[in-house]
Amino acid sequence: MPEATLLQLVPMRKPPVFKPFIAAINGVATGGGLELALICDIRIASDNARLGLREVVQSLIPGWGGTQRLPRLVPFGLALEVLITGDFISAEEAYRVGLVNKVVPQGELMAAAEALADRINENGPLAVRAAKEAAYRGMQMSLEEGLELESTLIMNLMMSEDAMEGPTAFMMKRKPEYKGR
Repeated sequence: MPEATLLQLVPMRKPPVFKPFIAAINGVATGGGLELALICDIRIASDNARLGLREVVQSLIPGWGGTQRLPRLVPFGLALEVLITGDFISAEEAYRVGLVNKVVPQGELMAAAEALADRINENGPLAVRAAKEAAYRGMQMSLEEGLELESTLIMNLMMSEDAMEGPTAFMMKRKPEYKGR
């Protein structure tokens, strides 16, 4: 078996994982650090964060997905500017263009990321996974195919214990107790 290269050891070409990932970006996120954040579903940045892909400064290009993921998240012209100048953008600019979901004071970054994770964890885990799967897989399909996928996923969910627990808890005015089945 050939030796693993660095590119093979990094989860940049990961298989579909339908659990949510949240990045908490503090300070400078450049190169592989930003590329790791780009893999995540939701990105929260501290107000002192600076984001960039500076590989061109060293006559390289991002090799862990930055050239492919950044243009899918922000306007193409801005992505290209970041990629070919090596310049940083501020947390506020990253928020303005949709690269990060939220900017918080530095001291509140981890609490904000954990609070978001807690909010997500209050929901039915099967439904959270199905929603993420529908969104990601649907982006690679026509609208009609995406609607068919959504229909299949909802039918599978309807047969789960959690799908019965949610409405039952609502009617009984209590917090649901999801079991992921």
